[in-house]
Order: sequence, then structure tokens, then C-alpha cells
Amino acid sequence: MSRFRFQRKLVQLEEAQQAVLHYINMQKTEDVALADCFGRRLAMTVTANHPVPHFRRSGVDGYALQASGTNGASADQEIKLDVTEMIPCGSIPSMQVGQGQAARIMTGAVVPDGADSVIMIEMTEVLPDHQVHIRKQMAVGDNITPIGEEVEPGDILMLPGRTIRSGEAAVLATFGFARVSVFRKPRVAIFSTGSELLEVDSPLAPGKIRNSNSYMLAAQVIEAGGEPVIMPVLPDDPAEVERALLQVLEQVDLVVTTGGVSVGDKDVLVDLFERWDGELLFNKIAMRPGSPTSVGYWRGKLLFALSGNPGASFVGFELLVRPYIKGIMGQTEKLHAETKAYLQTDYSKGSAYPRYVRGTLKMQDGKVYVNPAGKDKSSIMTSIKDADCLIYIPAGGKGAARDDLVRVLLLNEPICSL
Repeated sequence: MSRFRFQRKLVQLEEAQQAVLHYINMQKTEDVALADCFGRRLAMTVTANHPVPHFRRSGVDGYALQASGTNGASADQEIKLDVTEMIPCGSIPSMQVGQGQAARIMTGAVVPDGADSVIMIEMTEVLPDHQVHIRKQMAVGDNITPIGEEVEPGDILMLPGRTIRSGEAAVLATFGFARVSVFRKPRVAIFSTGSELLEVDSPLAPGKIRNSNSYMLAAQVIEAGGEPVIMPVLPDDPAEVERALLQVLEQVDLVVTTGGVSVGDKDVLVDLFERWDGELLFNKIAMRPGSPTSVGYWRGKLLFALSGNPGASFVGFELLVRPYIKGIMGQTEKLHAETKAYLQTDYSKGSAYPRYVRGTLKMQDGKVYVNPAGKDKSSIMTSIKDADCLIYIPAGGKGAARDDLVRVLLLNEPICSL
């Protein structure tokens, strides 16, 4: 029996995460068309190359005029002004607005020289012979957005590592970035191990199950910004496993395996770690589920060996693989977005190690609550689809009680925490 099975060096999760992040090397970059960069991670600093707006802009449909010419105007005391021109969006005013004059203007159009306010059209009445009645006294600056109010030239708008979503795309388009420098998506080879595994399209057979972990992990890789490469199921043969991994290692940026890391006779990843020429960073983490999770450094690439139980594999990816993928694409924020929530049920399952329980969040009566997403067993697969967070349950025999304020790690990289 391999000594690695029972003589494992235990590390805390934080130690394991830092050991993984130590090996971060930034991905190469590539330029892509703006329309193709959505969901990618920015690889450049975006700086404003002009003010926004770059002209004085009307905030309403109405009339551009001089505020001093409206003194005393009201519904009972209308002031008559001459209309000089119509200024639609996208056009340039042809004349200056003087005392006793007004220019009809559309929302977003250029405010003409001489005008220092814009009155809403609802506060006016159109008269014959190009004149208008003003029914409200205006102040200088009313309904005008000045040059540079939103952004000044040279302002830093976005830093490398930021995920490009709708708002980021709008900023890039505003400043003329038809092509965008992004980090190349890391290619992630995904292997499942176990003679019990069937292909997805195979009929069920006694003692066999379909390979769901590979497809779950592939979806997690995509969510993290990577490109999954689903590989054939690995046999229960350490030599064959070594050959298969070495064959793909040069073609990908990292490898994720699931299964084969526990203490059974057929746990081939344990045998691999004993025979290979790589460096084993750790092979046991003080956490539930997934304590046998192991990570090694081999031929310049990280190999993440996750548990074969679906729940443990899912949690291991979220806590170790996702932060690494995000890190090699420039993310510098903390490992996980977190919040606090009130537990809505007793969780009496104590443990010598901290537990990371799949959970679901909800807002009720102004408070954030969390519940376990179904039965909390690492072998349970169906509840993964309902989980939007991991509930942290500290080590100890008592677990956590209803109404306890617990720490919650948010999944799927939310834009903001609750």
C-alpha cells in the first residue's frame, strides 16, 4: 500500500490556496474585436482619451437660452423669446443664442454658444412666427451636462483582469476601442478516473454510472473564463494515467482530474504522485468535503487532483481551481466574494475540519438568509444545480444553529455582494 495514502501532510485551506497561487504566471494576451470580447478578461489599462461628454450636452428636449432672460417667468407671467433654429442630435448649432432668443434643442444635442441653460419643453408654449413662451425662471447650468462631467481625459477607467460585461463594453466602445487586448483563455484538460464510469450516451449497466463530473467541471471552467478540454476517462492503471497526462500536458495550461485521490487500492492518482518526477504541493486539506484533494506541479503546469465525489469535486474546484484560473488572467481581488447571512436551519453535522456546505441565499424582511441546498453529502450531485454559495461551518462538534450569522462564499463571481 502506498505511503501517500496514509502518511499525508495536512494543510489548512488558506495554505493550500497560497501554494497554488504561488505558481501563477500570467496568460499571454491577444487582440480581439470588441464584439468578440464579452466575458473575456481585460489585459490592458483603459484610460480616457477624451472627456465625456466632449461637448456641452442638453439633458432634455426643450429650448436652449440665457437664464438671465427668464427672470420672473412663471405660469402667470410668460416671457416671449425668438426661436433661432432647431438643433437635433448629431448636428452642430449654426448660430449663437443672444438675449431674447432661444434655440429648439433635442436631448443629447450640442448646446449652442451663448446659451447657459435649457428649459424643458413642458414649461413652454410654441407661438406663431418662430417664437416661444417661457413659463419658468431658469438658473445657469439647468439641464446642461458640462464638458468632462462624467470623465476627464486621462482618467483610468478599467484595469487588467476585469471581466468585460455590458458596462465594460459600453466604455470600450465610447472610447473607440474597436479591438481589445484580453488574456488568452487558459485551456484546461479534464480527466475523470474510475472503471465504473460510462460515457454520457451509454446505457446504464449494473454497478456503472455515467461520467457527470467531467461535464460539471467543464461548465465551471467556462464560468471561470477558461476553455475546457474533456478527455477520455482514465483507466485504473498508473502507467496509463501517466502516459495520458504527459501526452496532453504540452497542449494545455493546466490539468484537472477527478477521482483516484483517496486511500483505495484503485486510487491511481496517489500512485502517480509516488512515481512521477513532479512536485507534490499537498495531498490533504483540512476541509470537508474534499480533504484528499491534491495538487502537484509537473513540467511547468499545475495538476489539480480533485475528489471523485461530485459535491467534493465541485467545492474543490471553487476553492482552488477557480482562483488560479482567475489569477492567471489578471484578477487581483481577493479569492472569493463573501457576505454574511443568517442560517435558517440547524446544521448539526460537526467535523474536525471546517465544512463548505453548498447553499442557497435569499432576502427576507430586509435580512439575508441561507439554507443548505439539499442533503449535505459529498456524493449528492443533484443539489449542485441549486447552489449559489458555500456556507462556511467552523470546525468543531456542534456545527451551527438556526439564526447563527455565518460566513458565506458567493459562487459564479457575482458583480457585487449582497
